[in-house]
Amino acid sequence: MSSNAIDIIDLIKEFRVYHRKYASIKARAAAIARSLISHKLETGFETRRILDGITLNIKHGEAVALVGRNGSGKSTLLSILSRIYLPTSGEAVIDGKLMSLLELGAGFHGDLTGSENLFFNGVMMGLTQDQITQRYESILSFAGLDPHLMDLPVRMYSSGMQLRLAFSMAIHLDADTILIDEGLAVGDESFQERCFRKLEELHASGRTILMVTHELDHIERLAQRVIWLDRGKIRLDGEVKPVLDEYRKALLETAS
Repeated sequence: MSSNAIDIIDLIKEFRVYHRKYASIKARAAAIARSLISHKLETGFETRRILDGITLNIKHGEAVALVGRNGSGKSTLLSILSRIYLPTSGEAVIDGKLMSLLELGAGFHGDLTGSENLFFNGVMMGLTQDQITQRYESILSFAGLDPHLMDLPVRMYSSGMQLRLAFSMAIHLDADTILIDEGLAVGDESFQERCFRKLEELHASGRTILMVTHELDHIERLAQRVIWLDRGKIRLDGEVKPVLDEYRKALLETAS
């Protein structure tokens, strides 16, 4: 096993941003025809670089937080690690089993019951039916949901109920590394506290945690290290207090 849970090497991610939307295929074909006649290619988009040569590593058992203004590349980085996006160039290597808490409840089917969704998603995430059965009561207990709800279609749940169930299911997986994108803003204060205690327990047992949040008090409680992203580059990487002090100072300077 590698000493690093995550290795990121010269990672670049670019997106195309389209300026013009065509109402029909005919309109798009007309634009291409104009380009051919004028001998000037009409692309209608620009390329934006969201991550610009990121290189870093995170050791097994570290709890690391990513901070930065909106658009700095934090969520894009987690999406690449989760294999939602492919990098434009560079590498992102993960050692061990990964669990992503990015879009909680995104895999739920509204017409399936809570119980059916639990088994379906659990199998998709690598658990056997026996393993899900063994953890079923624990998942339900952590989510704090009435057992009778599990026989109802998920579309009848409130969004908070769906998020509780999704978070509870995710943290009961056998993952080595946990990615969290604002996933701690789940449910009421008592449930959030339960989530924090569970994550602290997972970290104490040797799990690696990489989190994105704008709640700096969450970072001070859980993280050992902070990486500040600014316009797709690493601006600071170090211990929690020094990095957050500089980050807060930059936020105040921008606001003034």
